[in-house]
Amino acid sequence: MLPTVAAWGVTVLLLSSDLRATTPLFCGAAVSAVAAVALLLLSRGGDRSRRATALGAAVLLTAAAATTCTVLRTADLYRGPIPALARAAAAASDAPPSGTDTATDTRTDTGNDPAIPTTATATPDAHPGPVAKPPPDTVVTVELTITGDPRPRTSRAHGADAGRQLLLVDATVDRVTTGTGTGTGTGANTTRTSTPITLIVQERDAASWQGLLPSARVLALARVLPASDEGAGDTAAALVAKGPPRLLAPPNWTQRLAGRLRAGLRRACAELAPDARTLLPGLVVGDTEAMPDDLAQAFQSTDLVHITAVSGANLSIVLALLLGAPTRSGTTERGGLAAFLGIPLRVAALVGVGLTVAFVILCRPEPSVLRAAATGLLSLLALALGRPRQALSALAAGVLTLLLVDPFLARSYGFLLSVLATAGLLTLGRRWAKALHQRGWPHGVAEAVACTASAQALCAPAAVLLAPRISLVGIPCNLLAELAVMPATLLGFAALAVAPLSGGVAAFLAGMAGYPTQWLAAVARAGAALPGAELAWTPGWRGTVTLALGVLAACYAGRLFFSADPGPGTTAPITTAPITTAPITPAPAPGEPPRALPPPRSLLSPPTAPRPRRRLRLAVAVVLTLGLVVLLLRPPVLVRIATGWPPTGARLVMCSVGQGDLLVLPLVGQPDTAVVVDAGPDPTAADDCLRDLGVTRIPLVLLTHFHADHSAGLPGVLRGRAVGAIETTTLAAPAAEAAKVTALAAGANVPLLRAASGERRTAAPELSWQVLWPNAAFDPASSGPNDASVSLLVTAGGLRFALLGDLEPTAQAELLRTARPGPVDVLKVAHHGSAHQDWALARALHPRLALISVGAGNSYGHPSPRTVDRLRALGATVLRTDRTGDIAVLGSTPATLHAVIHPRLTGE
Repeated sequence: MLPTVAAWGVTVLLLSSDLRATTPLFCGAAVSAVAAVALLLLSRGGDRSRRATALGAAVLLTAAAATTCTVLRTADLYRGPIPALARAAAAASDAPPSGTDTATDTRTDTGNDPAIPTTATATPDAHPGPVAKPPPDTVVTVELTITGDPRPRTSRAHGADAGRQLLLVDATVDRVTTGTGTGTGTGANTTRTSTPITLIVQERDAASWQGLLPSARVLALARVLPASDEGAGDTAAALVAKGPPRLLAPPNWTQRLAGRLRAGLRRACAELAPDARTLLPGLVVGDTEAMPDDLAQAFQSTDLVHITAVSGANLSIVLALLLGAPTRSGTTERGGLAAFLGIPLRVAALVGVGLTVAFVILCRPEPSVLRAAATGLLSLLALALGRPRQALSALAAGVLTLLLVDPFLARSYGFLLSVLATAGLLTLGRRWAKALHQRGWPHGVAEAVACTASAQALCAPAAVLLAPRISLVGIPCNLLAELAVMPATLLGFAALAVAPLSGGVAAFLAGMAGYPTQWLAAVARAGAALPGAELAWTPGWRGTVTLALGVLAACYAGRLFFSADPGPGTTAPITTAPITTAPITPAPAPGEPPRALPPPRSLLSPPTAPRPRRRLRLAVAVVLTLGLVVLLLRPPVLVRIATGWPPTGARLVMCSVGQGDLLVLPLVGQPDTAVVVDAGPDPTAADDCLRDLGVTRIPLVLLTHFHADHSAGLPGVLRGRAVGAIETTTLAAPAAEAAKVTALAAGANVPLLRAASGERRTAAPELSWQVLWPNAAFDPASSGPNDASVSLLVTAGGLRFALLGDLEPTAQAELLRTARPGPVDVLKVAHHGSAHQDWALARALHPRLALISVGAGNSYGHPSPRTVDRLRALGATVLRTDRTGDIAVLGSTPATLHAVIHPRLTGE
């Protein structure tokens, strides 16, 4: 295990450094290899010394191998015309353009893929503005080999191009022709290469790229984007496709068969319930493309996401069906189909190898799939050779092999979590299951609880790096889900195998699989709906270290809590050999019936303990259980007593939901009812804020416009709440986000309304508002989604609020000219405090309190320091959610106006 850890650490360090200086690295690898050989040749001493020397030599050898493989594997990232063009484009865009605020406000987020740069020049076909243009000769003609399935992504920027559907395609450039653009190229130059790239396909061309399968070869025209400065990724550059591809060679027969099987499974699931229809393909082959955002979020909140990320569990189920239980697969008592059909052991192992390879092709070489396949192949090899299988050694050898073949796995969170979960099962899981079994737990329950808890214990500290939160329902939800995973997986694979032969039989099998799959979805949704399902945690390495220490402390406390106590006045017996004699009992008195022997005690018998100690443990267990229930349900009354939040009598609450807007207008006298303006970018953050406020009834949800940072959190707002209606702006753009809102409203049976100019509404005697914008001056043909923001003048008691959405200066000026709103007490600053403000409107509103909803460390530079300074110059107190957390506005008159803040860990 130690050599594997060493290789992993060396690989991570190398990938974080500049790998273009290859000579020193190769020299260092050679020195390590020579040192390892010298250690082996010069080793002296006893067995212990020789073992230590061999271990040190193994560490040096694996470090040298990791260095060599990493340098060779990453060489294609730096050589050839594609990386050179990306570096040239980055150098050309280094000079800051004029109008920096405009450039930062129009960036497009193309997802979490590290290969996609987030600079302004990386935006495909960004709308006109003072953004540095890439060199014209970065347009190239490329011959590509597709290496992964096209992945849909949604642009989530704030500009007019936000919310568009993009397609990301992983490919390798086999041949590149430069000088084919319209610029100053001196002529075409064709070069053979082997450069891994990520191709961005725009919405208009997505249909022509969507159906491509891995191993297909195509010809395409593309533009090279500037290189990112975030360190080595697994691709050399990002390219934007300029038009549809031309097919040069179809995919190989294995990929065509895999594509046909996957498509057949999707067709077989077409008539299932919505959740089962989208979840079953993900459970069987990892196809989560159609899974709705709210269901995916529920699986993340309950730590069930591994079910849809195909992993070792799926492969283990398939191999167990063939070979039987792993503990008996190499014995005469082995089960499975192979034993039933009389297939010899070595032939069965060979069939298992074929199934494993087919599994990787079908489910795609994702990190968790590769880890499971490598470990499984080594175990099958040991089975075929008749060698005893050492699961932990097989895991270490499999991980080491994969790291040498693909060093980029060392920085994959999916791979890390898969390895940690498996290590937890093989180490802690077995010991904990044995301990629980010895205390009288049924064998199946002990195994399930121990396996789930051990995987969670090792994965949780690493998962905090990915998302700074802890799922408090992860273990019980995983236990409930385990009941359905095996039947759903087996029936799903049966439907997939039968689909090419009989669609009707495949649909029947998928229908049977739909019942356990629907159970999985129900468990995820029910667990995520609990108010305390997730606990915010300290982000970054501090959070990882503190959680790891917490896990260690919990394990130690659990050991003390569950330790067996001897009876009072007894001492532990000291024995040197097993005692096999029967217990001696006194003979019965004359005339008495024979005395029955007491039942022998075993390890399965619950340990005896003094009655006071048992009572204490029972009391502690009850207190812990009640505390967990309170933590999960989080009754607002108890939360208010413990934290002082939410404050009584709030007129407006701005929730800290990251880079987005979510405002709450509570109804005085009805603590569970509020009007919600915008939903923020994250359903979980929206749900958490509303739960903290105790809001369960919402007469109206008003979405100012359809950008994702204002509407993507709508599933969290709707979750478990009675909603009267959803009102939106008049411009349904971006179309993709507008369609999502329409679908969510229809699915929740909530009416969808359009805001009208001059509209006035009253939700309570002390809460009313008027729609100031859009009005007759709004021109949808020449305006973007930001300028379509519904802007409100709210009256809450004796206070006046102006909520401006994301209006740009032109629309703000028109609002001032046509509506003339007058002074207000509180201003929700437009567009997260960007530099684009109409200061004539700000002077007319003359707010005493200015609120800015913004995410910490956002890449847009919000809020602009100039905006903050000018608001303060107007006499306003400026509060921003990235520094204060949630903000509550209280008071019934301007004289009593004040604010209360609620710091919140966002992990941003």
